Amino acid sequence: MLLGLTIASGAAARGVFSPLQEAIKHDLSVNDLQLSMVQGLAASIPIAVLSIPLGRMTDRSNRVLILVGLASIWTLGTFLTVIVNDFNSMFLARMLVGLGAVCSVPVAISVAADLCPPTTRGRSLLMLSLGQVVGAAAAFALGGSLFAALASTHGFTVAGLAPWRMTHLIFGVISGLLIIPLLLLAEPVRLEVEEAGPALGHALRSLWARRGFLVPLFIGQISVVMADTAAGIWAAPVLSRDFHLQPGQYGGWMGLVLLVAGVLGAVVGGVSADVGHRSKLRGGILAGAVLGAALSVPASLFPVMPGVPGFAMLLALLLVGGSMSGLVTAASVAVVLPNELRGVCLGAFIVISSIVGLGFAPTLVSLGATALGGDAHLGQALAIAGVVASVVSLIAFALAMRRTPIATVLLGQAADHP
Repeated sequence: MLLGLTIASGAAARGVFSPLQEAIKHDLSVNDLQLSMVQGLAASIPIAVLSIPLGRMTDRSNRVLILVGLASIWTLGTFLTVIVNDFNSMFLARMLVGLGAVCSVPVAISVAADLCPPTTRGRSLLMLSLGQVVGAAAAFALGGSLFAALASTHGFTVAGLAPWRMTHLIFGVISGLLIIPLLLLAEPVRLEVEEAGPALGHALRSLWARRGFLVPLFIGQISVVMADTAAGIWAAPVLSRDFHLQPGQYGGWMGLVLLVAGVLGAVVGGVSADVGHRSKLRGGILAGAVLGAALSVPASLFPVMPGVPGFAMLLALLLVGGSMSGLVTAASVAVVLPNELRGVCLGAFIVISSIVGLGFAPTLVSLGATALGGDAHLGQALAIAGVVASVVSLIAFALAMRRTPIATVLLGQAADHP
């Protein structure tokens, strides 16, 4: 529960920028390309540089202390967001938020994996997935509502701060308070360790030996990250520009969509991972990821729907598919790889996904809109990028399923017949 709450705090700190970015764009006089860089590249640069070292620390050091440090970093970034005055300072502030929030996920996965046996890890990681869902939902629902209340004529403010700044200030205070219970969490005993503290070179060689399975798995999940990241960043601007809605008008139902879709996807993904792992089907643990990717293909058309209900329903379907795929991917890493390789593997995944998924996807949509004729074509560009990324993820997950190590299948069968 505490790990899920921590992940929720990071997801909320990172996600609250999205429903407020139209106000931020106007206040700071930035354009869509700069917004895409703040939302994507700002997070991807430090994550790409530090994920492998952090993964290595996760495999060898006290993971709870690492989580406390990362939570402090994203909280600091949230407070800095309150006082920024230009693109450069905003870039730095969101860099800290992205670094802390994203890099905390593999650390939490490593801790959670040692709190349960392999055959129930899909469901144990469900709590972490729910944390991300709740945090993202709170970012829209609470963030949008706070912004609307603070923007009213009787809105409360501190030192004359603009509503979007006050909203970030409140989120920063909440995030700081949630660090306190994390200090009480004990470091769990590491399970399934093949050898104590292997050298980094050995760990990387061990991962390379599993490349037939890991490469398509990485491609599949990175493609999911691209589609989901682009949707999370640009859905609010599409609602504002194409449907003429304000954050107070869509924040509540967007938060509900994020919550319901995320919970449903996480539950289905967690159950499918455990059931598939115990099945006789090779790579059965990844069946949920394949299904999630398949659902995401038509769902990626949500930005070009003619009405808000269609927009909401397809966006929910896209988020269900993404949540399923993400949880199944994490569970497969926790099951297939030995303990001392998980942190490095997840760190390597975050390096690649931060460069491609976080850094490239938002800017790709912005550039696509420009190529199609300008900001008015943001919805079409977002739909095209989502469909392409989802098709790639479907093919990659299917390939990874076929290449899952045979030993993993036998382990699942043995768990059912001790």
